[in-house]
Amino acid sequence: MGINVKDLVRLAAGLLAGIMMSPVVLAQAQHVSWDIVNLAFTAPPTVTAGGEAFATTFNPSSLQIKLTGSGTFVAPARGGPSSAVTGGGTWVTYSGCPEACVPTDSGTYWVTRLLSWEFDNLQSLVLNDLIGPDAANGNAVLLIQYSDGSQGILGIGCHGPGAHDGIIEGVIASKDFVTYWNAAVPVGGVNANRTVFHIL
Repeated sequence: MGINVKDLVRLAAGLLAGIMMSPVVLAQAQHVSWDIVNLAFTAPPTVTAGGEAFATTFNPSSLQIKLTGSGTFVAPARGGPSSAVTGGGTWVTYSGCPEACVPTDSGTYWVTRLLSWEFDNLQSLVLNDLIGPDAANGNAVLLIQYSDGSQGILGIGCHGPGAHDGIIEGVIASKDFVTYWNAAVPVGGVNANRTVFHIL
């Protein structure tokens, strides 16, 4: 039994419509926001913007940077870098840590480029997130410009509810040749070193 041309056209149209509406077709740019956040230890815990996070150098381990910030980026569907970025924050560097952290410099920074974005999954809905819906786990690497003329990278990791193993929670950074690549570990009851992404 043969299939006529009209049946083939209807079949093709149906398949095309199914493909276009399928959630599997995610080959499009992702619009993402990022925040270094506050966490209030309520029930459930409450997330708001405006937090701070720390990272330290490894050799020696006495150098530290404190960062605040938020922003957005557009991650290309093909992956890779993007100049569609906004945002920034403040920074303070310290020496003599952890015994006596003495501030050595401070200023602001702004994001100039997205270098990498790796989406893990949407977070389980167990937090009172006042920033917005669709909180996501993953990691991003951003190129940043410091107000004193130095450059560096800001690495943001979000290991929130439902995240897979292997994602850090917090930030890492570089500032010229100094590499603050040890993210401070979040501690229960301490409002610091937490981040979040949102799919916009």
